[in-house]
Amino acid sequence: MNGKIELSPNNLVNFLNKPSSDFTKKDIIYYIEKNEIKMVNFRYIGGDGRLKTLNFVINDKNHLDSFLSNGERVDGSSLFSYIGASRSDLYVIPKFKTAFLNPFTNIPTIDILCSYYKGDGTPLESSPENIILKAHNLLKEKTGFTYEALGELEYYLLSEIDSIYPIIEQKGYHESHPFSKWGSIRREAMEVISQIGGRIKYGHAEVGNIIANDLEMVQHEIEFLPTPVEDAADQLVLAKWAVREIAYKYEMEVSFAPKIMVGQAGSGLHIHSRLMDGDTNLLIKNKALSDEAKKLISGLLELSPSLTAFGNTVPTSFLRLVPHQEAPTSICWGDTNRSVLVRVPLGWVNAGDMVRDQNPLEKENPEKYINNQTVELRSPDGSANVHLLLAGMTMAALHGLEDRDALDKSEKLYVEKDASKLKNLMQLPSSCSESADLLKKQRDFYERDGVFPPAIIDYIINELKNYKDSNLSERLFGKADNLQALVQEFLHCG
Repeated sequence: MNGKIELSPNNLVNFLNKPSSDFTKKDIIYYIEKNEIKMVNFRYIGGDGRLKTLNFVINDKNHLDSFLSNGERVDGSSLFSYIGASRSDLYVIPKFKTAFLNPFTNIPTIDILCSYYKGDGTPLESSPENIILKAHNLLKEKTGFTYEALGELEYYLLSEIDSIYPIIEQKGYHESHPFSKWGSIRREAMEVISQIGGRIKYGHAEVGNIIANDLEMVQHEIEFLPTPVEDAADQLVLAKWAVREIAYKYEMEVSFAPKIMVGQAGSGLHIHSRLMDGDTNLLIKNKALSDEAKKLISGLLELSPSLTAFGNTVPTSFLRLVPHQEAPTSICWGDTNRSVLVRVPLGWVNAGDMVRDQNPLEKENPEKYINNQTVELRSPDGSANVHLLLAGMTMAALHGLEDRDALDKSEKLYVEKDASKLKNLMQLPSSCSESADLLKKQRDFYERDGVFPPAIIDYIINELKNYKDSNLSERLFGKADNLQALVQEFLHCG
């Protein structure tokens, strides 16, 4: 059996004995027939970045074949506020490679992610899944490389206070039960996410431990493995849906918001990325950071002010992006430096044979060097419209690769010290309003070659401007009740 199939947690992969990338309509119908599946859900991303649902009861095989072959109509004006009601019909067309067995329904159900198409049978230019696909196709066309990404999904679970083993505030990092709470929910979420197609690296308790308002608020993180950027976006949206469903099952509240308590650790959505040439990771050459890596970093840094328009979309995003905390504010990069905007984490470069050092009975000497290097953008948070954020990062990567001055720019922005204490660095925006202004200034980078339609950029600018949050921190300084009311307003963003 194929090694990619043998231990796969995906029910369809195991039953059909083929990778999901090879699924066909015939495979889906065969699985449904043999496993007594009663329903099919079409899933698709709305303009708000959230997962939407259309339920089908299977009447007979002809009916099943019909909606799998032709998709279905939906009201685009209710899914995207920038689509007018006068000509709003859209098609949603299933992507068979995304099919999974729904883990939450009592009725046996298959779910399939869909793409939007217009009345003339062409993809909807402004839909999130199409924008990211256009961005990635352009990068591949111009460079020959593939862009891969992974997310670090951070969130808080809120529950009653445990009087036996109380948590210690801001001391939750990698803590174990019983001193950390609700690892069982995290593990259940990891199992479910892997079953529905998410490629998970690991999960753990995070720093954030908060006791307030007769509640314990405990932070967790689930980190993924690198995958093509459009698949990375899909799996993050599915993962947030799964975590919320599981928390709801246990009558618990979960929040991906950038801040749930002022003065306490916020939740980011750090995005790692890398450039691939076939199976070769281009970020390391001769066991050192490559020119391609530095160009990628340069592109991310140059467009970072406007990337906040996709990755930091609510006013409380900018209560997290403040100086002297691990959330970055200065536009710079560095090695294993958590104060910078783009961090180059340890990548096993020159690490030696650590496993055999700890396990002398391991006779085999693994001489082959494994290149796991990524670069990490640390500004986004859980309010992000994930597909647009990753599409924007793809365009930033392309810009860096094509920019003749990229290596000089990256050299000038490298820092080794605490970036928050350096005075000469450019800063990220401090509000949604300022983020909108910077998107307007840099919009040409995203609109090139028709990747981001101008109407989408206009819509995002207007949405961010409508918050009217310029100088928000200063206006709310010392007004604890007002600040907490703002936090509560955006508790379930993203």
